[in-house]
Amino acid sequence: MKQQERTRIFLPSFSMAKREHENEPEPSASEADSPFGAPVTIALSDSIDLHPFQPRDIPSVVEEYLEQCMRSGLTEVRLIHGKGKGIQRNIVRSLLSKHSAVCSFREAPVEAGGWGSTIVVLKR
Repeated sequence: MKQQERTRIFLPSFSMAKREHENEPEPSASEADSPFGAPVTIALSDSIDLHPFQPRDIPSVVEEYLEQCMRSGLTEVRLIHGKGKGIQRNIVRSLLSKHSAVCSFREAPVEAGGWGSTIVVLKR
């Protein structure tokens, strides 16, 4: 199979597109500085690094990522949330514990990020 055929596109459920309606609230400083005029696309793989995303966007990013993984037939994925104080990890694991597509999840082995990553097994 050609490389192009294996690459899937992941479209986050949030958009950094410019506002089109005058009655919408003014964008925050970070949105106003956004260089993106359209939704951001990320090539789908069996892992996603959540570091580039704002904490408020993590739930929607993880939800959309899991949905795209299910559609693509992936059954095990890795979410890289980092070690830090555990805030991102807690957000991710709280979401996973309630998600209908998640069969199970666990801390990644040391060589895959240890407690800075979570391995998720998806239902078939």
